[in-house]
Amino acid sequence: MSICDLALPNITAIQAYQPGKPIEELERELGISNIIKLASNENPLGPSPAVLSAIAEASKHICLYPDGNGFSLKNALAQKHQLNINQVTLGNGSNDVLELLARSFVSSSDEVIFSQFAFAVYALLIQAIGAIPVISPALDYGHDLDAMKKLITNKTKLIFIANPNNPTGTVLAPEKIKVFMKSIPSKVIVVLDEAYTEYTTQTVNTIDWLDTYPNLVITRTFSKAYGLAGLRVGYSLSHFDVANIINRIRQPFNVNSFALAAATVALMDNDYIVKTKELNDAGMQQFKLGLSNLGIDFIPSKGNFICVNVATDAGRVFEALLQQGVITRPIGSYGLPQHLRISIGQTSENERCLNALATTLELNYD
Repeated sequence: MSICDLALPNITAIQAYQPGKPIEELERELGISNIIKLASNENPLGPSPAVLSAIAEASKHICLYPDGNGFSLKNALAQKHQLNINQVTLGNGSNDVLELLARSFVSSSDEVIFSQFAFAVYALLIQAIGAIPVISPALDYGHDLDAMKKLITNKTKLIFIANPNNPTGTVLAPEKIKVFMKSIPSKVIVVLDEAYTEYTTQTVNTIDWLDTYPNLVITRTFSKAYGLAGLRVGYSLSHFDVANIINRIRQPFNVNSFALAAATVALMDNDYIVKTKELNDAGMQQFKLGLSNLGIDFIPSKGNFICVNVATDAGRVFEALLQQGVITRPIGSYGLPQHLRISIGQTSENERCLNALATTLELNYD
């Protein structure tokens, strides 16, 4: 008998989430340097001076536990979004909050709806708690809200909607989401995952809907546009009652002192967000033009990444790019075996990636 036989069947059936390959690992494996990583949708600007200063100050107190309630950050978020502080829940990244929601509201007999080609963590969470996943067919690589609505039954407890969606970069108009919210039962919780919202030009503030729809939960993160991926801090905005429930199982001190200090400062640094979006917009245009010149199809994206159809085994292209010191992300596990997800980097990194793609696919790139 193996010790693994003692584990729950729904756990042993899980294929563990595969993060993007880190630079250090590639250096060890291939013995090469000058590597660029365009795999994990990180902010290529690096942390701002204000954030680094806040981390340095917080380091003086690392012998103490962090504020378990995260008051300063929650208060800053509440003020920014014009909510009550008790509507904010902090997580060790937004993934943490997604798990809290699933564990709090979903039993093994309940169904959870999410879209084909949506964030892999949704399926992992549902499988981990032994619930019933219901996958809605995608529409043009994105969410089909009409199809999702038709899948709702009396067993449906939770619906995940990623907007923009990772890994495809597709986006839904807020008006369509609002119509969807109006049409579904109030007992079904809708999680609107807005991890990449800062990269969009969306003018409708979905947070304003929380008063109308107590079954709506909005999740966001500091890992992407705010450039704090290494600190792992995210949050949800919700009705008081939802926050009250998920805080009952939230681990004490789930957000560390560095993350709390850095995120509080980053939230106020509007200039950094403006620079981030400007760099991303320019890089996205660079990729769109370069890929078009190469004759490579891609999915139009509203995130800080672009999903590229290499028209062959993307795993082999990924490996060939690694040999050239360029880390991208194959997404065959999402059901897209011929696609790579490429994060937007600095101008020189984007150019190098395009050249490496041309070399790998034996295309002419001027």
